[in-house]
Parts: sequence; structure tokens; C-alpha cells
Amino acid sequence: MKKIYITTFVLATLLLSGCSDDYLDVEQTESISTNDRELFNNNDGASSFVTAIYNKFLNWNLSSFSWNGVSSIASDDADKGSSPGDTGSDKDLMDALTYNASSPSIEEVFNANYEGINRCNQAINIIPQLDKADANVRARLVGESKFLRAFMYFTLVKTYGGVPIIDHLPNPSSEEDRLMQLTRKTPAEVYAFIESDLNDAISALSPKSAYPAAEVGRASKGAAYALLAKVNLYQKNWQKVVDNCDLVTGYSLVSSYADMYKLSGENGPESIFEINGVGSVPAKGIEGYSATQGARGAGGWGWGFNTPSQSLVDAYEAGDVRKNATIIFKGTTLYDGRVVPNTVENDRYNYKAYSSAYTDAWESDVNIRYIRYAEVILIKAEALNELGQTAAAIPLLNQIRNRATLANTSATSQDAVRLAIWKERRLELAFEHDRFFDLVRTGQAKAAFTADNNKTFTVGKHEVFPLPQAFITQATGLSIQNPGYN
Repeated sequence: MKKIYITTFVLATLLLSGCSDDYLDVEQTESISTNDRELFNNNDGASSFVTAIYNKFLNWNLSSFSWNGVSSIASDDADKGSSPGDTGSDKDLMDALTYNASSPSIEEVFNANYEGINRCNQAINIIPQLDKADANVRARLVGESKFLRAFMYFTLVKTYGGVPIIDHLPNPSSEEDRLMQLTRKTPAEVYAFIESDLNDAISALSPKSAYPAAEVGRASKGAAYALLAKVNLYQKNWQKVVDNCDLVTGYSLVSSYADMYKLSGENGPESIFEINGVGSVPAKGIEGYSATQGARGAGGWGWGFNTPSQSLVDAYEAGDVRKNATIIFKGTTLYDGRVVPNTVENDRYNYKAYSSAYTDAWESDVNIRYIRYAEVILIKAEALNELGQTAAAIPLLNQIRNRATLANTSATSQDAVRLAIWKERRLELAFEHDRFFDLVRTGQAKAAFTADNNKTFTVGKHEVFPLPQAFITQATGLSIQNPGYN
């Protein structure tokens, strides 16, 4: 009997890690006969394959502890936190920039994104075969899958540089597919693949306004344009940045920065793409995201990791409302009346990870805001300034400052406006998983880390993280390690 195989691609044997979980509608290692396929040959069945991709973002290994270590603790915005003797497996190494190719966070982020890419490839493979599902629904679902695959590859290329491109479900008996899984591509090739996926997604996706309330978290055409603009930003394709930002329509800044991070502010007018966490049973939140970042110690409610740095505190201007909306200070009262006692171990915690209703729950209702309209404004401002259109960039920068209750920028020259935009990105997007990568792409990293407790950022090494040693060993020469991580 002919079968449709939904197999777990594993970069050879490296990533075979039991990817199936309670969220999957279909076990990833299951093969579906043509008879059983009929169970999924409808709109709901087709959607289930894409739901499995979104649900991957709720997993501990993709969105939680290790990802905070790589994207936040490793930056100058955050310190390890917790108790001095609690390393969090390797979060002390992430904080000090002394991690290596065998550090758990390095391997977990790599593996988790490829597990997610596998789910994308499953969906892209099988959904076109479900001919009893509506053709328009199938096209949109494939578009969502390509957006999510592009999102994960963007994470990988920012984090590790060139990585293997797995663009289909590998055949276990194919030598060509084995090489595909173990051979890293150049960053330029990965970026080209991301752009191709996003262009396909743009053609298939609907605007955010077209989705019913029950599907508000799905990737939209606006999300694909916004992510493409951000990908253009990282490659310094300035005119493409502007062009794609102009195509992100139907969004607006909300009036209250602080309210945006409360439950009532989720998926609001400014939200372009965010990961939805729902604390109530049976719906699921992001595993450990809030709990690992909650206040630690007597009167606290969490592990205390990923604490705002003094460097971040000092970066805020007087009167900037984003400071108290981003940072929980011990000895203060939160918006819901909860008192943070002076007995907690750390001076500061991440307010954007705080849940009022599920404060100490393992799976809370906190969302991760990955792309907001404020960032699109700042991306466009940066590109315009780099194109020499500084006068057009300044009003965009001021939109962000004014929402934060700050006066218009005093910067007027191209160089001064550039620095002002970079600073606004830091303060506007703090703890939204951008800071480390922004420091690298803008060339600020060495100076920023020197200023942050005199940490050593080695130029030519720390721009990317090491590829996992387990992958390098498995690749047997097909892929080589990033410089400086021997």
C-alpha cells in the first residue's frame, strides 16, 4: 500500500530527540496510509499540520530558557540573575561570553529550530495532497508554513551564521538528502532561501484583518512583509527595507506602552506577530517562560533568571515610561497590586515576562511579542537615514520617542540620528530577543560589552555562536566550526 511518510528529519542521527508531544495532532514519526490520510483530508485536518508548527513555539527548547540565554542573557541588556551559585546549566557562561560548542543552550536552540523546520516541511509536503480541503485554505496554510520556516531560519542564521538548508522531508535512504542535512550553506544562501519563503508566503497569506478572532495569532501578509523588511535590514538592503515597510499596512501604535504587555494588550493594533500563550487548561502556554524569569527568593514566584542589567537601567532618559513597563524593581508594587518585597534575591526582573493571572505557573498566559509596528517604524527610519534621507527618518524616530513621553530627538546629522535610532531600538525592544543581534549587525558589540561590566567581546568570533559540537562531529568534515570555537 502506498504511504505518505511524515518522518522526523534529524540531521542524520543528531536531532533524534523525541519531538512528538501532547500538542501534536499527528505523531511526527508516524506514517499515514492513503486510507488514513482521509482522516486529514478536510480543512480542519489540513490546519492541524500548521497548528503543530505554532505549538512548537510553546516548547521549552524553542522559546524559553536556552533562547533567553542566547538572545538576552548573552547581551548587555541582561545578567544571569538567580542565585550566584545557580548556573542554570550554562547561563553563567552565556552571561560572560565564555560558552563553547558543547554548552547546552547552544545545542538546544539549534535542535529546537530544526525540529520546528521539520514540522514546516511536513505541512508543506502533505497539505497540497489533501484535495478535499478548500484550495484557498490549503494555499494559505502552505503560506503560513513558509513564513514560520523563514522565521526559524532567520533565527538560525543570526545565531550561527551559515547552516544546513533542509527544504523538504529527507528520504532516509538518499545519500543526497544525508549530505543536505549535514552541509552548512553560506549566510547569503540562507538569506536567499528565507526571502524566497517569505515571497511565497506574501502571495498566499491574508491581511491580519481577514482572520477571525479565534485565529488572531496566525501569520499574516503584514507579518511576512515586516519580517522580509527585517531580513533586508540585516543585509543592509536599505531601499528594499523601505519598500517592504511601506507594504506593512493596517497597524498602528497603541497609546500606552505598558498596557501592551498586559493580557488585555495581546494581539492589539500594534501586534504584527506574536506567540500566543494561554494559561488555562487544556490550552497551553510557553513552557517555563514566565516561571524562569519570575522574582526569586522570599516573597517571589520564580527562578530569577534573565534580570535587567544596570547598563539597561542607565540607558533610559528621565521620564521614559518604558523603563517601569520593562523592569520590575524589588520593593515596588506591580500594576495588579502585587508587592515585590525587598526579600527577593535580585534587584530587577523582566516585566514583559510577568503574568498576573498565572504568576507562578509553568505555562502562563504571557505572549512573546516578536514583531510590532513600532519596530517597523524604527526599521524604516534606520533605512531612510542610511539612504541619506535623514530629514524623513527623524519624524519616524520621534513617533517612538513621543509615545514613550519623551521630547523630539535633538539629533540632526546622519551619524547622530543613526545612534539615536539604535538607542531607541534598545529601549523600545528590550527583552524582545533582538539586542544581542542588533549589537552585532550594527558593529556596537565590542564597545557595548566593554561598558557592561567589562565583558570581552572578541571580534571575529563572538558575532555568531558556535555550531553544536555534536553536529560538527556528525558532519565529519561536511561542515566546519565557526572561527574561534575549536
